[in-house]
Amino acid sequence: MNLKALIIGCGRVGSSVALELQGEGWDVTVVDENQDALSRLGESWPGTFIVGHGMDADLLRDAGIEDADAVVVATDGDNTNIVIGQVAQKRFDVRCVVVRVLDPGRAKFYAERGLDTVCPTSVAIDRLMDAARTCAIPAAQAESN
Repeated sequence: MNLKALIIGCGRVGSSVALELQGEGWDVTVVDENQDALSRLGESWPGTFIVGHGMDADLLRDAGIEDADAVVVATDGDNTNIVIGQVAQKRFDVRCVVVRVLDPGRAKFYAERGLDTVCPTSVAIDRLMDAARTCAIPAAQAESN
């Protein structure tokens, strides 16, 4: 049995997730407002690509949301992503819904309310802080010796 994924947004993130999942054997459907985004998936994309807006419930139905094992929402808008994620979770009862939210405060707010959020901004802050500490602390310790 192949797992089914619905990816909303086919920019750098959405297209990469779609290609990775497809490479793992998932049946992948991608939705994007821009037909040109299909080019990010390559010439031989074997999955489905639908042009339209991810907030359109009829389009989501046509895209197979009712049979999706996972929905990944990665458009370029936090509001859009949050709304689509909530619709997938609450209206279509999809268990695995993952939403990209760039604003750390909003990501935390919605995560506390049960939406699985990924915040690249928070990840970047954490990694940058760790890197700064890692290279600064040994240098400071060496100077104090």
